Amino acid sequence: MIILLLCYGFAVEAQPQLKGGLESFVMNNKIYPRYSLQNCIDGTVRISFKLNQRGEVYHSKITNGVGTDLDDEALRLIRMSSGRWTVPAGHDSTVAIIVPISFSISSEDCRGRSKAQIQQAIQNYVANQGLTNAVLNFYKNKQRGTIYTKEEEEKIVALRASLGYDEEYLQQRIADGRKKLKQKDRQGACEDFLFVKHMGSELADELLAQYCN
Repeated sequence: MIILLLCYGFAVEAQPQLKGGLESFVMNNKIYPRYSLQNCIDGTVRISFKLNQRGEVYHSKITNGVGTDLDDEALRLIRMSSGRWTVPAGHDSTVAIIVPISFSISSEDCRGRSKAQIQQAIQNYVANQGLTNAVLNFYKNKQRGTIYTKEEEEKIVALRASLGYDEEYLQQRIADGRKKLKQKDRQGACEDFLFVKHMGSELADELLAQYCN
């Protein structure tokens, strides 16, 4: 993977380097996101970030994404790399670095999936973000004490089911969170566990109490 610096004339040998190499780091720590895995979505996400003199990542963002949860995973990986970078003397911490994070699927299950079907799955993901947030906000508000009618909750339950957030999916999110704990990425793990909780499930409550308080 090539690091691109938004600074003309910057010497290649003066670039910050990730200990062990970025490609190896990504390969060892990447957790393929559930939606993209299930829908055979792959591609390259470009992340822009800045490094301070201690090699810590700050101000990271997606500059060119796929449009699905691959973007979130690429951003997580770069944030995980914080503190592992070797920064040359005189490094300008205001200079943005852009790196490509590539995802590919070689599963047999994807052989029969057409490009049109994959593109439709990406469009569905984008379109469903508002609906997903509606479910998450419903349960967040309910946990804060907001009272809803039976009919209102039944509509949310039906919406949640239509989006595919069944118990199997939530168990998979918990499994991903456990993997992130092993990577010492507590923030990423807790985001997965909170997602499960805010989907109206108690499956991750013990893990939240243990790791996310």
